[in-house]
Amino acid sequence: HPPHQKETNQTPQTLDYLKNLVGIRKGTTAKGLSHLKSYLSNLGYMNIEGIKKPPPGANDDSFDENLELAIRAYQSFFKLKVTGMLDGDTVKQIMEPRCGVADNFAVLNKTLLQSKMPIIASRYTFFPGKPVWPAGKRSLTYSFPPGTRPDINRCLLAATDIWGANSAFGFTYIDDYANADVKISFQVRDHGDGNPFDGPLGILAHAFAPTDGRLHMDGDEKWCDGVYEGQFDMQTVGLHEMGHILGLMHTGDVGAVMYPYIGPNSRKGLGQDDVDGIKALYPF
Repeated sequence: HPPHQKETNQTPQTLDYLKNLVGIRKGTTAKGLSHLKSYLSNLGYMNIEGIKKPPPGANDDSFDENLELAIRAYQSFFKLKVTGMLDGDTVKQIMEPRCGVADNFAVLNKTLLQSKMPIIASRYTFFPGKPVWPAGKRSLTYSFPPGTRPDINRCLLAATDIWGANSAFGFTYIDDYANADVKISFQVRDHGDGNPFDGPLGILAHAFAPTDGRLHMDGDEKWCDGVYEGQFDMQTVGLHEMGHILGLMHTGDVGAVMYPYIGPNSRKGLGQDDVDGIKALYPF
């Protein structure tokens, strides 16, 4: 049977269903909340200490305590007013296009989430367990499968040059895709890694922690090289995903390339937070 078919079936076509959920709060039931729970869970917001986990398959449309706490955590990360309900600003933010890698704050704590404290520092984070490339490995090769659109070459060359100038790493393109350290490809929908893409908008790309090396871009997006209306810049998204390849997770600093949301018609370079993060992970 195809891998992770169940997940794919639960992936809604778009996040448009959220528009009907504005104003919903704990104690109500609404169509689409099960999709929202699944989406927030994939992004790391259901990893909460001190709550009863629902039984597997309990993907219901009720606005329960777990969802309220997840929304509080989400609002705190993105510096929204922490209400625990689906207000307009929160729904607008959730609907923005973004990277599919989870936002990491280790484990969220129920007591902290119920308090009014801001819980997330707006700075760089690492993957759980802090995986890194081994000390002797600072020269990484990257490649694309045969037949990949040629304009991505320049974009990823630029992205790897930027990381190379600000870290201990050097990057070299090779034709041998099978043996490259970093394998960059366009994928659509369910592509066998347990993290299906969702068609246009929503999740744009994802990459895996060291030393996996897989970097996937959603083939259903409108990609470009530069700043074009309604299209996503491959250099910016490549720069962000290469940060994951090196071991950085997301930051709450909106000026950093490792901020999880990536808008169309924009290009971003590294921010100070990105540089501080990579130097903390690999001092040089």
